[in-house]
Amino acid sequence: MKIAKVINNNVISVFQADGTELVVMGRGLAFKKRPGDDVDESQIEKVFALKNKQTSANFKMLLREVPIELVVIVEEIIQYSEQQLGKKLNENIYVSLTDHINFAVERQQKGLEIKNVLLWEVKQLYKEEFQIGLRTLEQIKQKLGIQLPEDEAAFIAIHLITAEMNEEVSTTMNITKFMQSIINIVKYHYKTEFDEDSLSYFRFITHLKFFAQRVFNGKHYDNNYEALYKMIKEKHQEAAACTEKIKLFVEKEYDHQLTSEEMLYLTVHIERIVSR
Repeated sequence: MKIAKVINNNVISVFQADGTELVVMGRGLAFKKRPGDDVDESQIEKVFALKNKQTSANFKMLLREVPIELVVIVEEIIQYSEQQLGKKLNENIYVSLTDHINFAVERQQKGLEIKNVLLWEVKQLYKEEFQIGLRTLEQIKQKLGIQLPEDEAAFIAIHLITAEMNEEVSTTMNITKFMQSIINIVKYHYKTEFDEDSLSYFRFITHLKFFAQRVFNGKHYDNNYEALYKMIKEKHQEAAACTEKIKLFVEKEYDHQLTSEEMLYLTVHIERIVSR
């Protein structure tokens, strides 16, 4: 394995036989090295194979500035997240999450703290991702001796959700606000709280996540479920009345028309969470 490019003393890029570029990291790996020199494979700590050329270029640029210890923490948390969530994350998270945490650490060292206005919503809606965020804060504390505030666990969760859904961070934050608004409509309609640990609530949250994504991307379910929705509406009149409130809210605030299929699914999910 030969060095293609020296990024800094700890990071290089190499090319495999098939032309795939790898970003290789290790303490002192590139010290006094030049392109074309052999790589001391015993010094390799991490290897990143990013398929997207722009993502790879951004990541290499970022690695010039970020301490190797922080990169290791981020890489480990991404691997852990994919295992825990059972999903492959968009590889851009290597750039976005590394950049965010590095900036958060720098702010903390300067005594600057940014509040996450969606902290409560993230804790309620993305419990798994938030727990991963808390785990990340603990690792940063143990390995770097820096205690980041709980708000950062929510920011980390947002980055994970963004990578899960292949969206922009700003879209994920809008989706989170949207979901909380829908949940509030249901709670106020029924004047009750829900068992947030129940399977039916988890399914409802999952549905809302993708419902919100369709709203912000201007996509719809099919609209050929009128007859079936009419049957469900007659059977679950209260849940359907709640769905009508959601329909009016989405039309007014987001200029998005709900189809009969979307209303059908919302009504079924609402009926499940209120009846259990």
